Amino acid sequence: MPVRISFAGKGGTGKSTLSALLVNYLIDKGLNPVLAVDADPNANLNELLGEEVSITLGEIKEELRKSVPDSMARYDYVEMRLHQAIIEAKGYDLLVMGQPEGPGCYCAAHSFLSQALEKLMRSYSYLVIDNEAGMEHLSRLNLLEMEHLIIVSDASYRGIMTVGRIADLIKALNIKVDNLWMVVNRCPQNLPEELKRYAKEIAEKHSLKLLSFLPEDPKVLEYEAKKIPVFEWKDSPLKKEAYSAFERLLNS
Repeated sequence: MPVRISFAGKGGTGKSTLSALLVNYLIDKGLNPVLAVDADPNANLNELLGEEVSITLGEIKEELRKSVPDSMARYDYVEMRLHQAIIEAKGYDLLVMGQPEGPGCYCAAHSFLSQALEKLMRSYSYLVIDNEAGMEHLSRLNLLEMEHLIIVSDASYRGIMTVGRIADLIKALNIKVDNLWMVVNRCPQNLPEELKRYAKEIAEKHSLKLLSFLPEDPKVLEYEAKKIPVFEWKDSPLKKEAYSAFERLLNS
């Protein structure tokens, strides 16, 4: 199985940006092949990577729930559609989960898709998952064990408090994580010492490792507005500091 690294956090903390930067980092270090999975219903990881999405795993599940061609075994059909959903890029592939399921029973569809995904993931060195705060998609992907889970906060007391709540949720869902990390993102240049101390207190209370305080980068808004993928971000303070954090994580 690949080294599995997942990002979580409430909306607007920059976890999708950090997921994309991690994919970029792994490719730059020659640690590919990488499979990136956008497991956030508000999917935008593909935009940060500069890719277009034609089909999501959610759409495949919907197809399976309704019908499959009579000429094909159901598992063979799932494998075929899964490979059609893979966005192949230089050094990495991308899969997008899409919106949650609608009404009706998806049990059989989920079972077939989970089996095909587990087989697929064995082909990669690293798996990077951009997840939602609620963590539901991890169970849908059968990803209940991973090496690293990074919970991202913005530079606020409420955001850091939410990190602790997500950490408790992870434990309640019986997700096995070897290393549970906290990242405080979008930090102003003069970050108050009181907030730093609070982050350290929350990390200690919830058995988190405090990985980094990442800087606010005004260039990110410009890059995203112009749809410039992370691979082309030059002289970005965030990218530089994120790379240093990823180096510490993989050497931990």
